Amino acid sequence: MDYEETLMIKTAWYYYLENMTQQRISELLGISRMRVIKLLEKARQTGIIQFKIREESANRMQLERKLMEHYGLKDVFVVPTNPNEEEKNETIAKAAAMYISDRLTENSFINLGYGDTLSRVLNNLATMMEHPISCVSLTGGVNYYLPNTRSNVFNAKLYLIPAPLLASSKEMVAAMREETSVKEISRMVMLSSLTVVGIGAMNDNATILKSGILNQNDFLYLKMQGAVGDVLSHFINKDGELVMTGVEDRLISTPLSTLKELDNVIGVSAGTEKVEAIRAALCGNYLDILITDEDTAFRLTGEDNLN
Repeated sequence: MDYEETLMIKTAWYYYLENMTQQRISELLGISRMRVIKLLEKARQTGIIQFKIREESANRMQLERKLMEHYGLKDVFVVPTNPNEEEKNETIAKAAAMYISDRLTENSFINLGYGDTLSRVLNNLATMMEHPISCVSLTGGVNYYLPNTRSNVFNAKLYLIPAPLLASSKEMVAAMREETSVKEISRMVMLSSLTVVGIGAMNDNATILKSGILNQNDFLYLKMQGAVGDVLSHFINKDGELVMTGVEDRLISTPLSTLKELDNVIGVSAGTEKVEAIRAALCGNYLDILITDEDTAFRLTGEDNLN
């Protein structure tokens, strides 16, 4: 074993196993920090350092790559599936908050849809961020964005559309969209650096149903028209196409055509019951990034689904 190889082994040991900084290693071995960097790189190239990814982590990475390639996504983040159904939304929300926090600067704005998962995302973000978060609502319905008594969202600045989510008529929608305060929020949406949306399924646990915005008859009619889920309360069919009904006419929400124009649209959703809705949103090209869990990703990448 020659001198350089011995030096490579020592450098790699101190750096990877004893967590020393490159500067500390350079002082300990009496060599420059640049020499330490070159030794670490050579150790990797010659096989002295070998990385092994745990099998379950490798499987998740393969799922991420398949989804990115098939749906033309910029990124996919897959987390282990929480076996507790009640905690699944919280797990996904925490993952999304961590993903977003790594990409936020102090003065950036986030566009945010509404829903149980997104409320949790916002709460987790407000907890982990040192500075207040600035969030712009993508839909009407002010009360859906306001924090509850257990929330930490007081550390967020909320810029909300001053209008209901569902108006009484399409004429009322047209009038509200002409209001200066509503136009100002619409302009802010186009300037935000990140956009975060949930994806709703057509089941009894849908937020839009549980909150009383739509009733069972409305929901049944939408299903009969081919709706498989919703993005920002815009209902879409299995191909991601907008389902036009009277509900759409009365909706105060950022149009899906606008969503497609935005950069860095992050979809946060998981669960067996949401697979069809998530697939529809991906087929409609509304998302740039998907954050989901392993079971959901596996179903989305099934051979039958990718043919």
